[in-house]
Amino acid sequence: MSAPRSAIDQQARSQGRIRMSIPSARPSHRPLLIALAIGAAALGGCASQPGQHQLDAFDDVPPEIASIPDAVPKVEPRSRYGNPKSYEVFGKRYYTKASSRGHVERGLASWYGKDFHGRRTSSGEPYDMHAMTAAHKTLPLPTYARVTNLENGRSVVVRINDRGPFHGSRVIDLSYTAATKLGMARKGTAMVEVRAIDPRRPDADPGPLVAGGEHAPQRARDTTPPASEPARATTKPVTTAARTTEGGSGGLYVQVGAFGDPRNAERLRSRLRPELGDPILVENSRSAGSALYRVRIGPLASRTEASALTERLAGLGIAETRLVQN
Repeated sequence: MSAPRSAIDQQARSQGRIRMSIPSARPSHRPLLIALAIGAAALGGCASQPGQHQLDAFDDVPPEIASIPDAVPKVEPRSRYGNPKSYEVFGKRYYTKASSRGHVERGLASWYGKDFHGRRTSSGEPYDMHAMTAAHKTLPLPTYARVTNLENGRSVVVRINDRGPFHGSRVIDLSYTAATKLGMARKGTAMVEVRAIDPRRPDADPGPLVAGGEHAPQRARDTTPPASEPARATTKPVTTAARTTEGGSGGLYVQVGAFGDPRNAERLRSRLRPELGDPILVENSRSAGSALYRVRIGPLASRTEASALTERLAGLGIAETRLVQN
């Protein structure tokens, strides 16, 4: 390869941005991920049915990570260092966008972790693997964006403050925390949608994707009842912004997601409700002192009905589910 021709090129080489985008080049993460997965297996208050995956893309998120809030869009000055008109990395020239307005793209996402924790990003800030951040090749720094995992429907908001990934056709490099919350950290990559958010417009974030490829409308602020006023389990339509139950009413359920933020649970419920109707429940449980909001469909009459529902969910883009018995 030719010698670096720009400051960003030198940074890309020194940080190993090509290497960090390749999941197989991160063997040091495996013990950590295995430990996290084992810990997550103990979170469930209901028993998994034999033959189901013991670890899925939802329940393997440790509570301490699930409770980390998404990035909150706000108006910021542009980075003095991260926004050259163009730059070159490994012989390819990239042109920085003048604006992120209206930016939407779909493609492969990857992530980078502890080997780069504390190193300088293209914006001049230290990289924090525990923050909700990301790297992009051309969007202005910083840019806020909603990233939706198209393989499981999970969605987060990140602050883009770095350049990359410079490997193949990948469109965004996520922090470890963002990747874990999206359910893609173990796999290493996932197909995502990246949609820029304009912090000057309160309606700029349309929310996660809903069935059919459109985005959910903005919803009211969370109205989850306080701990002293638990909501009752119900199979009737839920009308509050994030109605919860404490443990469900017993029976067979298909779990489609688990979140630390009740608003994300409600968004998934709202996404599925037009297609499936009710009952779709949001159940509130606690683990290690943190709340976890599980989205479950049921109770179901039989495993045959559960199997048919799982196939229907796959057609709606929810590929990873879990059969549970309360």
